[in-house]
Amino acid sequence: MLLIGESLNVISTVIGKAYKEKDPGPIVEEAKRQKEAGMDWIDINLGPARKGGPELMEFVVKTVQEAIGDTPSLCLDTSNIEAMEAGLAVHKGKAIINSIMVRPERYEKMIPLAVKYKAAMVALMWGSEGLPRDENERAALAVELGYAANEAGVPNEDMFFDGIVTPVNIQQPQALSLMAFQEMLQDMLPGAKSTCGLSNISNGPPDNLRPILNQTFMVMLERTGMYSCIADPYDKGLIALARGKRPDIVELIHKVMDDEVVDDKSLPEEPNDGWKLIDYVKTSRVILGRSLYSDSWLEI
Repeated sequence: MLLIGESLNVISTVIGKAYKEKDPGPIVEEAKRQKEAGMDWIDINLGPARKGGPELMEFVVKTVQEAIGDTPSLCLDTSNIEAMEAGLAVHKGKAIINSIMVRPERYEKMIPLAVKYKAAMVALMWGSEGLPRDENERAALAVELGYAANEAGVPNEDMFFDGIVTPVNIQQPQALSLMAFQEMLQDMLPGAKSTCGLSNISNGPPDNLRPILNQTFMVMLERTGMYSCIADPYDKGLIALARGKRPDIVELIHKVMDDEVVDDKSLPEEPNDGWKLIDYVKTSRVILGRSLYSDSWLEI
């Protein structure tokens, strides 16, 4: 699984302040840390950036690339179209536009930027009616946006489809729908890539439980075809799983997905950054909807 670091985000108190004040110090420090952590891309999230967005995006892109070089490349994230273009114009190498919604008034303006700057793009499965209800609605949105991008000259290989991750504690069935969509993607758009905001699966549960949800769902998504994810660059357990260092955990999660019998009591207690194997089994059952969500699911 390829990883896009999520921590250069305006919602961070430290980074948000640095953006506002155009203070390169915290921005450079964070970018260097993510590079050292082995991120494949770094996401620069400015949010709406309504005031001075173009100047801010240009500043951040230049600041980061001057500090870390051309690798990892950057994933530019803002709803401000002018700010997006300003960042693309100064970015060295192939950037990713994050993201383009399935709304004509948006994609008719954003797709030309991908073509002009030879950038990849995240196709966000968010249409005029908001969040798709199931994998079939996700598929219909993917075809619409994929066709529009192809017509403009963007190849499938430069498109990352984001089927949208939702919190497991309030929309449990959506996790299954996203995995079903992932399994359909290559049949619809051969060669297309995919990504997601992985941490959304744990948005709402207690902070101490977020890593086990993120890690488990990442393994499930990878099995169903997910190419990359936007994730916590400092979750050591997640990075170990993404880099193939814990095949035992991956195999165990796959067994639960296949509804194979797992003897919970016979599992060894060798941890992955503090999590036991039984924790992955219980979490898999919650994500798959075989157990009802509660904040105490690991204790049951």
